[in-house]
Amino acid sequence: MWWRDAVVYQIYPRSFQDSDGDGVGDLRGITDRLDHVAWLGVDALWLSPIYPSPLADFGYDVSDYTAVDPQLGSLEDFDELAEAGRERGLRVLLDLILCHTSIEHPWFREHPDWYIWSPVDGPPNNWVSAFGGSAWSRDEQSGRWYLHSFYPEQPDLNWRNPEVVEAMQGVVRFWRDRGADGFRLDAIDRLVKDDQLRDNPPATEPFPLPLREDEAKLEPLYSGNRPEAIDALRAIREAAGDGLLVGEVFRPVSEYPRYLEVLDLVFAFEFLFSPWNAERLRAAIEPAAKLERVAWVMSNHDFDRLATRVGPENVRAAALLLLTLPGVSFVYQGDEIGLANGPGADPPYDRAGRDGMRHPMQWDSSPTGGFTTGEPWLIPVDPQERSVAAQRDDPDSLLSLYRRLIALRGELGGGFRLLDAEPGVVAYERGEHTIAVNTTGEQRSAPPGEMVLSTHPGQHLPPHGAVIVRN
Repeated sequence: MWWRDAVVYQIYPRSFQDSDGDGVGDLRGITDRLDHVAWLGVDALWLSPIYPSPLADFGYDVSDYTAVDPQLGSLEDFDELAEAGRERGLRVLLDLILCHTSIEHPWFREHPDWYIWSPVDGPPNNWVSAFGGSAWSRDEQSGRWYLHSFYPEQPDLNWRNPEVVEAMQGVVRFWRDRGADGFRLDAIDRLVKDDQLRDNPPATEPFPLPLREDEAKLEPLYSGNRPEAIDALRAIREAAGDGLLVGEVFRPVSEYPRYLEVLDLVFAFEFLFSPWNAERLRAAIEPAAKLERVAWVMSNHDFDRLATRVGPENVRAAALLLLTLPGVSFVYQGDEIGLANGPGADPPYDRAGRDGMRHPMQWDSSPTGGFTTGEPWLIPVDPQERSVAAQRDDPDSLLSLYRRLIALRGELGGGFRLLDAEPGVVAYERGEHTIAVNTTGEQRSAPPGEMVLSTHPGQHLPPHGAVIVRN
């Protein structure tokens, strides 16, 4: 399988490159910048949603699954992007939102039985939305109450209805026929709900991933993560053929194996949310690595950028960690130049406060960072301090480090074994190589062997540094 040790580069289309000066990134802009993605050495790119959307959840509220949002381009632009990617050896993955549609999708009026409705006049249970408050809202037109696991503008589909399954299989086939090599499947742990709509019981232990306070009080036993979801995913697998399927399963790693019966990969969320602490990182890495089919990720469009989460002093070591773990790694656009969270917009575009993770890519040191010739929808964060142009020809830059690490992946060898190490150090073996990552501000001893790569000068394991040695 092409993806076994792949690096996938996540592109947030609105913020990658604007080709027409309207201040919003688009598909032609992505095509124009594919040489950077190919130069970096990655194997594939994942596009966050490109479908028409009222933007209540910035593309994750889809109003048409078989079209491109006019602000982002056209189907022909997608065809050109996919072809340009193939010419450069790059696969293209799309974001597929299966749990819900936009309330403005024609299906909501034309096929109301494709959605989940309360059997009573009001919420039938205590389920809460991921964004806070009740997961049930009243449809003013019909007077009935519908389920939404996220925003009220995102009604949940009823995957127990075979017509929904058939429609979504058609969506998958449509994009596969147009050249999509696979899909990132959004929020699939919420795909199927309890058919009796029973109350979620009180939580008896802390959930290992971040939740809003009202959601954390309940064990999501009935509002999602149902065993029937695997059957629904089998239908997606049937339509996708051998296309790559990567699942966003917002659950503990212990619950991933049944999803991996159908999917190729599941994101390692406990790793994503682990503090920059050796003990916690080891605890997150060990069970995930045993599954052998997790997608390692350290930031994305929803959660803090890597430089913000681990601190700028640790970004080089974090890059080495991410890109030397066994299997597939995902890199979010801008992390390769150390881009941190930005201030967002005032008033905010995103009601959940995620604007800061979505600021434009910085290509050069001009006021708009080379992103647009117009007024950017979100201001660049710091193009005078960091950009692709400033780092590309500097062998000691973070960007050059990412490129070297990606090129080295094929030489590390198979296998994975965590090693005992000094306090604050995460160490492991990959084939004939030992990797050591220092999460502290103090110098540590480098593993014995021939130095292959170090994030910082010297023969020791420097503060906030990491090394690869050949045993």
